[in-house]
Amino acid sequence: MSKITSDMTMGYIVKEFPQTVEVFQRYGMGCLSCPTAQLESLEKGAMLHGLDVQALLQELNKAVK
Repeated sequence: MSKITSDMTMGYIVKEFPQTVEVFQRYGMGCLSCPTAQLESLEKGAMLHGLDVQALLQELNKAVK
């Protein structure tokens, strides 16, 4: 079962799982402290960056295992 889901906010993910910051940065999502990232779901953030949310989710969950 996945610990991180696409409906979680990016702010929550980074706060709860600091080891995910590196994954976000690799995907070009470096602005994790900006207000939008605190409120935006992972799915919406990935969509706005033109990323495959499933691939990102897989990488994030791999980082927290």
